[in-house]
Amino acid sequence: MRELILGGVRSGKSRFAEQHAQASGLQVVYVATAQARDAEMQRRVAEHQARRPDSWLSVEAGQNLAEVLQREATAQRCVLVDCVTLWLTQLLCDASEQELRRECAALLEVLPRLPGQIILVSNETNMGVVPLGELSRRYCDEAGRLHQQLAALCERVILMVAGLPLVVKKE
Repeated sequence: MRELILGGVRSGKSRFAEQHAQASGLQVVYVATAQARDAEMQRRVAEHQARRPDSWLSVEAGQNLAEVLQREATAQRCVLVDCVTLWLTQLLCDASEQELRRECAALLEVLPRLPGQIILVSNETNMGVVPLGELSRRYCDEAGRLHQQLAALCERVILMVAGLPLVVKKE
């Protein structure tokens, strides 16, 4: 089972994903994609860490998300990735265009073959004002394309709004 949970900032998507992971009854592997480069991000990461049960395994993804998923996914595990757009942001800022394309393609290739339960959390950014800056517009374009491709591969897609889940796709 592959599930994509989308939502805006503070929409409740991470908490909802954590509840789904806990309810799976499987061993949970939390794949963190954030790099705490400043104090504000360190605080956000600490808040997420404090919510997780001690029994969950935590893994830092870096740029090679597909590789981490291949290594960590088993039939007895629920792998929770939080979040895809932070991973994409780091690729946009730190990787070459070729690396960005290669890593996104690797994620899309491996996702359908992964055993166990996979939960992907991502920020839905394309429901507001078009950003002014080139990098911000590129980010929204890349996130939108990647979300469409991920949604096509996932059996369930949920949009979180004000803490409420809206099922967009359920197979």
